[in-house]
Amino acid sequence: MSNRKIEKILTPKHFNWVGDAFYTTSFIGKDIPRTRMSPFFAVGYNADIHFSAREIPRGVGAHPHKGFETVTIAYKGKIEHKDSKGNHGVISEGDVQWMTAGSGILHQEYHEKEFSKTGGTFQMVQIWVNLPAKDKETSPKYQNLLFNQMTRVPVSDNGSYINVITGNYLGNKGKGSTFSPLDMYNAYLKKGTKADFTFSNIWNAAILVIEGSVTVNSDILLSKDSFAMFENNGGDTFNLESSSDDTIVLVMSGEPLNEPIAHYGPFVMNTQEQLAKAFEDFQNGKFGTL
Repeated sequence: MSNRKIEKILTPKHFNWVGDAFYTTSFIGKDIPRTRMSPFFAVGYNADIHFSAREIPRGVGAHPHKGFETVTIAYKGKIEHKDSKGNHGVISEGDVQWMTAGSGILHQEYHEKEFSKTGGTFQMVQIWVNLPAKDKETSPKYQNLLFNQMTRVPVSDNGSYINVITGNYLGNKGKGSTFSPLDMYNAYLKKGTKADFTFSNIWNAAILVIEGSVTVNSDILLSKDSFAMFENNGGDTFNLESSSDDTIVLVMSGEPLNEPIAHYGPFVMNTQEQLAKAFEDFQNGKFGTL
């Protein structure tokens, strides 16, 4: 198997506030078309930012979603979640909140109370994973995937490892359940450690350097906050070698859905008719209350 080459490298350019808690940039939707990274519809990245102490937590009030999933990964600070199906969770470094909006849900996200009171550095990623057409109306659900409970795969004897969020790494399966085939990992690598990754070359694949820096295929150096998308239809395997201690890299790959997309705001559907129905259902209170 030959090495899979990088097609595009992006670094943060423009940030936008989502509520008053999340200062994010998006790597998909402009420089990279949404269909090109299917089933990953959006990758919103909140690079390190310091928040001052505050009694009332910053956040995003109740808002709707339908037709996809939100995968929120905390790297610094703490995030709290509530939704109209009664789910509630708090995540901190390395934890994941995986919410399936499916047929429609309301949720709110905000800084966890104690983190808000003390303030501190905040860093997170939220990925929107599109649902296949056949699963757009699936019942909403919520998965709380905690760092210390994830499938952990050592990659050297120096403490480096892969945390498998979903999919599998070297035959080790993650606990997250999905509606289409995909893999998502956090790689925690010490300096000089090399990790290999193999995905079907017709699957879309990318990495985001959360902390430190890595060299890809012994060739291209990527620094913190860099997003790199890999070519398709070439090699199957790429490797990452950490060039700094305590490097963290988010790795994602998935089988493209190859289905029509009708998108507006918080809804991701397949047709304009479905999109109109999503707005109607929301306005008629079918997503519940929060």
